This record gives sequence, structure tokens and C-alpha cells, in this order.
Amino acid sequence: MPQFITVADPDDPRVAAYRDIRERDLVGRQGLFIAEGETVLRAFVRDAPGRVQSLLVDPKRQDKLAEVFAALPDEVPVYLVEQAVLDRVAGFHLHRGVLAVGQKPEPVSADHLLAGLPGATVVLVLCGIANHDNIGGIFRNAAAFGVGGVILDSACCDPLYRKAIRVSVGATLSVPTAWLAQDEDVAGLLERHGFEALALSPAAPEILARLRPPLRSAVLLGAEGPGLSAELIARARPIGIPMAGGFDSLNVATTSGIVLHHLRFAQP
Repeated sequence: MPQFITVADPDDPRVAAYRDIRERDLVGRQGLFIAEGETVLRAFVRDAPGRVQSLLVDPKRQDKLAEVFAALPDEVPVYLVEQAVLDRVAGFHLHRGVLAVGQKPEPVSADHLLAGLPGATVVLVLCGIANHDNIGGIFRNAAAFGVGGVILDSACCDPLYRKAIRVSVGATLSVPTAWLAQDEDVAGLLERHGFEALALSPAAPEILARLRPPLRSAVLLGAEGPGLSAELIARARPIGIPMAGGFDSLNVATTSGIVLHHLRFAQP
């Protein structure tokens, strides 16, 4: 069982990692991240217990989390902090009453991730997606439909940002993730590993509903507005999702869910 430590002083140095969360969200945590909420905590402890550094919990929630505490390594401290003190530590009212500090994993290259995937698989390649809600939603869909991994370019935001973790319901902690190097040739990388690149574009002549899923698919998604670059689309297989009334835009996280559902359940 972990160590349970009652903290009554918001200035206690033992909870310094949790202090002024929103301000520190903006400047980074040097290899650490904050996970927030009971659902996320359960996913974190289930999927990556060795990366949990500590917990900050309102004592009223202690009984509900007994099985979570039992799964933690013995050396992990659980700080029990009354709600009023917890709010002062965090710098805002934290109605979820549960926080954790975790250690980020070492970055993985896209080449390394792709090399370790099985024959029939789907990956997502995200280009320039800088909205944490969208990143979280995409990872949630990736977990729901059994994606082999998510690859991000250098313009994407951090999937281990607190809000992205929360929106993903903890999926950013478990879905295999890799980063492209600056200016890496993503089309060439996918081709080397036997993936067919499917570039989602509203102007594509081929529609998703008629697509026969390839054995190894890489779904390319760009930021809302600019989308994918013309160069990348030209080196991929453009796929579109027709919409009613001339509407030509879906939220990128919604798009990812529609595409992944098709690739998982469409007849080969």
C-alpha cells in the first residue's frame, strides 16, 4: 500500500508540484505532468503505475479509491488534503478533488513505433493539431477503435497536457505515441513501413464509405482550417466524407472517429 500523508498547510513543500497549476501549465513541468479527476486517475494507475509520482486527494474520496491505492507501488505518497486547502494549493476550485503527478516517458521516434507494429494495423498521423480538446478527443477515439499508435508532428500540442489527458479520459497515457522529427518525410516513412497513407480532405474525389480498408492504414489528419499540406495530400490517397447542404467541414476529432470506425468495421 502507498504512504498516506495528511497535509493541512497549502505551503507544505511536499505538495509543491501541485501548486498554481494553471500558471505552471503555461511554462511546463520539466518532464512531469498533471493528471486530474477520478476517471483519469484510474486509467493512469491501471496503464502506467510505474510513472505515478504522487497523488493529491480529498479525504472524502479515499474510500472510493481503495482499489486504486492498492495498485500503486508502495513508495508512492498519497497526500490527503481537505478541499479548501486543495483549492489553495491548485490556485482554483478543483471540484474533482483528485490530482496526480506523473513522469513523462522518453520520446519515441515514429520510425521506432512503426517498426514494432503488427501486420494489419491502423495508425493516426496528426499534423499541426494544436488544440488540446481535439488532441484529447482524437486519442479517445484511437483507444476506442484499437489504433496501433498515434504519430504527431512538431507543430502538434502535447498530449500529456492536463486538459488533453482529461478530454481523452486517460487515453493519452496508454495509446502508443511517437513524434516526427522536424521536417521528417512522413510520406516516405509510411511507405517504407508498408502503410497506405489516407489523407482526409473535403476536396477528395474518393469517399470514405466506398473505401476498402488497406491492410496497413495511416490516417493523416490536419488542423481545422489549413488542413494537410497540398504536398502531403499529393503523396497520399485523398479520402473525403461527403456532407449535407454543401457543408464541407467537420471537427477533426469527430472526423477521426468516423474514419476509425469505418476502418475497423467495414468489410475488407
